[in-house]
Amino acid sequence: MLRKHVVAPLVRVFLVPAFLALTLAGASAAQKVTATIDISEQKLYLYVDGRLRNKWPVSTARKGYRTPIGSYRPTRLEADWHSRKYNWAPMPHSIFFLGGYAIHGTTDLKNLGRPASHGCIRLAPKHAARLFNLVRQTGHGDTRIVIRR
Repeated sequence: MLRKHVVAPLVRVFLVPAFLALTLAGASAAQKVTATIDISEQKLYLYVDGRLRNKWPVSTARKGYRTPIGSYRPTRLEADWHSRKYNWAPMPHSIFFLGGYAIHGTTDLKNLGRPASHGCIRLAPKHAARLFNLVRQTGHGDTRIVIRR
């Protein structure tokens, strides 16, 4: 039978660090991601756990089209997608949030920072990939997409 003077140090040495490690691992896995798109600035602000991580230029809807305003959760992720509506245009790293509306990569880099899309939110491919991977890691439920004028 183990005595108290033997058990107490074992608990401190082994169980407390194990508990702390599991607690900290759980805390990092529960991060919250918010992608805030400011249409007037044509910028995406990426927040992780409430802290600004990145600020990237985007293209939203050009004249005659609209980008929906509001707060959304991702509905699906597609690493390699093409638009059925717009001549199979490539939409790499698509994060769909309302019907056919998505945040995705674009090859039209010269137009980033000004309205140019049919309503989707376009990003540079490397930024779209980073956001896509972060959302996939974080999960739909802990990701918010906020679009404002």
